[in-house]
Amino acid sequence: MTDTALSTLLADVRACSACAQTLPAGPRPVLQAAADARILIAGQAPGRKVHESGIPFDDASGDRLRDWMGITRDTFYDPSYIAILPMGFCYPGTGKSGDLPPRPECATLWRRQLLDLLPNIELTLVIGGYAMDWHLPARREKNLTDTVRNWRAYPDSILPLPHPSPRNNIWLKKNPWFDVELLPVLRHRVRALTH
Repeated sequence: MTDTALSTLLADVRACSACAQTLPAGPRPVLQAAADARILIAGQAPGRKVHESGIPFDDASGDRLRDWMGITRDTFYDPSYIAILPMGFCYPGTGKSGDLPPRPECATLWRRQLLDLLPNIELTLVIGGYAMDWHLPARREKNLTDTVRNWRAYPDSILPLPHPSPRNNIWLKKNPWFDVELLPVLRHRVRALTH
């Protein structure tokens, strides 16, 4: 029942054109999910390269995220392990300092419905500020750095992460504790749910 309902909903999401007038490259919702997925990646929105390929995290950010998680591309793209639901499903376009924020319509129209059909999620990777605003509204710290640094305060089912974009290289250099303290825990939790 859940599989059928999720398949129907995913088809509806992939056909969505609610924001067509505001998307410079047009609508192309990019997401991945299966009812038995145990890990949820809650990211921001597809970039230009992902919009073109239609494959989530099919870019340098994805390479880094897979490295952080300690998994192969095959495991990453197996929806029976990993659901990928960004806050915005379509590429929002580029602004002065990178991609524009995810369109808010996606979360309003689809997010709760999708999450309700993913009953086996045991770990949610909350990537970036927009996902933190939605998934951690009452528990978020004053900024992304403090939220990620405070990762131990969250249940084992949630890990806040910075965006794995190459644009965050400076952040990663300024916060060496991330590699030393958080990444081993991330890899351990991911390994336990994908083997």
